[in-house]
Amino acid sequence: MTYWPSKAGRTISQFHAGLLWFFLLLLVGLTGCASTQYLIRRDTPANPLAVQLQLASRSGPRISDRTARVLRKYALDESVKKDPIACVEQMQVLSESESDGELVYSISEVAYVQAKRLEQARKAAQALDLYGVAVSNAYMYLFSMELDRIRNPYDPIFRGACDLYNQSLEGSLRLVNAKGQLKPGTSYEVVNDDQRYHVQTVVMGQWKSEDFDRFEFVSDYQLEGLTSSGLTFGLGVPMIAVRKKGSSSDPREAYYPDGLSFPVTALLRVVPSQPGQQTCKHRHHCVLELHDPLANSDINLANRLVPLQTDLSAALAYFLDNPDFREKNKATVGLINPQKTEKYRGIVMLEPFDPHRIPVLMVHGLWSSPITWMPMFNDLRSFPDLRKNYQFWFYHYPTGQPFWLSATQLREDLDQLRQSLDPDRQYEALNQMVLVGHSMGGLVSRMQTIESREDFWKLLSDKPFEQVQGTPEDVQLLRSAAFFKPTREVRRVVTIGTPHRGSEYSNDVTRWVSRQFIRLPARMVATSQKLITLNPNLFQNTELLTSSNSVDSLSPDSPVFPVM
Repeated sequence: MTYWPSKAGRTISQFHAGLLWFFLLLLVGLTGCASTQYLIRRDTPANPLAVQLQLASRSGPRISDRTARVLRKYALDESVKKDPIACVEQMQVLSESESDGELVYSISEVAYVQAKRLEQARKAAQALDLYGVAVSNAYMYLFSMELDRIRNPYDPIFRGACDLYNQSLEGSLRLVNAKGQLKPGTSYEVVNDDQRYHVQTVVMGQWKSEDFDRFEFVSDYQLEGLTSSGLTFGLGVPMIAVRKKGSSSDPREAYYPDGLSFPVTALLRVVPSQPGQQTCKHRHHCVLELHDPLANSDINLANRLVPLQTDLSAALAYFLDNPDFREKNKATVGLINPQKTEKYRGIVMLEPFDPHRIPVLMVHGLWSSPITWMPMFNDLRSFPDLRKNYQFWFYHYPTGQPFWLSATQLREDLDQLRQSLDPDRQYEALNQMVLVGHSMGGLVSRMQTIESREDFWKLLSDKPFEQVQGTPEDVQLLRSAAFFKPTREVRRVVTIGTPHRGSEYSNDVTRWVSRQFIRLPARMVATSQKLITLNPNLFQNTELLTSSNSVDSLSPDSPVFPVM
C-alpha cells in the first residue's frame, strides 16, 4: 500500500528540513576557519635511492653492492674508502679507455654518495661539484652512443641511472636554490678549486622567465586532500613554481589569482662540446631546462623521445593551501553576505591563457566556490589529449544572490574577457567555449544560451520598458537583467545536478530561514528600491527586484523557470 503524507505531514517535513538547513549553516559558519589541508610537509624528502644507498642510516650513505663489485673489479675498493673524491677521478680516467656501462653508472653513484656526505658536513660547494659529476655521468650512461650496444634497458641499473640523474639534479638544485641563484633566464656557477662551470637556465613552455618568483620541491610534500593525478615517471625533477605577480598593464593579469603556483619539471641537458671548444676535464657544458609538464610530457633528448618525470597535483595542492586563496573561497560568506565577496567575483585561470585551446568554464553552485571543482580539475588535466585541446577556467560568484543576477554578471564578465584578451575576435577557440555548471551554477550557465525576448521583462511589468524612469545607470542595470541574447562564445553547456524546474529544498521554511541570514547586495536593493519609487505603477512583481535571494530563486514556484 502506498502512503501519501498529508499536507500537515509535508509541512512538518519541510520544517525539519528547514531546521536542518539552519543548523548546517550555523555549523559551517562557526567552523569556517577549518578547511581541508592539501599538502603535508615531509620530515625527510622522498627519495627512491633512500633504501638502496642507506641515506637515512647512521652508517650511510653507502654505495650499493653492485657498485662495490665494480670497484673491486678495477681494484678501487680501498681507494674509495680512503679518498672518495680521488677515487671518482680515477674512475673517470678509466672510463675514457673502458667502454663499460657499469663503470659509468658506478661513477655516478659514488659521486652522489660522496656529495650527500659533503652536504651533511655543510660543504656545499664541494657537494655541488660532485652532484654535477653524478648527474652528468648518469646522463652519459643513459644516452652515450658509445654505450648503446651494451646498455641493457632491462637491467635494474638502467632505472637506477634515471634515479641517480633525478636525485643528483635535485641535490644540486637545492643547493643553488638555497643561495638564491635558481632564477630562470640566468646562469649559475659550479666552482671547484680554480675552475668555474656555468649552467644556463632556460624556460620551456608558455610561462616566461619573469613569471617565476620562487621554487618548492615536490619531494618535500605529501598529498593529503587530492589524489595523485598527472604523475608520470621519467627524467627530471618535479617542482612547484610560485608565480610572481605581473604588470597590471597585461590584460591576462586580471585572471591569474595571487600566489598561483604551477608545475615545473627541471631537466639538465648535457650539451656535447663543439670542435675546438675549451672545456674542463670530466665536466660538461649544461643547460637547465624548466619544462611545463602541461605543455610537454615527453621531450627529445640525445635524439631519443624521453618521458618527463612529472607531478601535476602537488603544485595545485600547494596553491589550494594558499591563505589568500582560502580567504577568497569561503563559501558560507559568499552565501550569507554576497556583497562582501562581490570583489572576488570573476573568471579565474590557473594555467597560462592559451588563445588556441578551447576554454572550459566551470561554474560552481549554491553555497560553494571554485574549490569545489579542484578534484575534478586535477583529474581532467591528467589526460594529455584533454589538456592539449582544452583549458580550464573557473567562475567565482557570490551565491546568496538570485541566480538570474549571477547569470547577468557572468554574461558581462565573459564579454569583458573577450574584449580584453581578444578584441579583434581572431581566436576561433574562444568561440567554442564549454560551460560546466553544478547545481545552481547549471542555471547560471544555461541562461547564457537563452534569448530573453520580452519574456523576462513581462515577469516584472506589462508595460513597455521605454516607460521606465531612472538614472541611465540604473535603467541600464535593469535592461541588462531583463533583455539579453545568447552569449556568442558559448557552444555547449553541461549541467550536473541542476534543478532545471526548481528544488523542493526551496520551500516556505528554508526560504524563511534564508531571509534571516542572507543579506542581499546593498547596490542591488538600493537600485531596485529607487526604480520602484520612481515608477510606482510600473512593476507588477517587486519581490523579484527587492527581496529574492538565491534560495528564493530556486523555488519550484518561481515564475522564472517557465520562461527559461
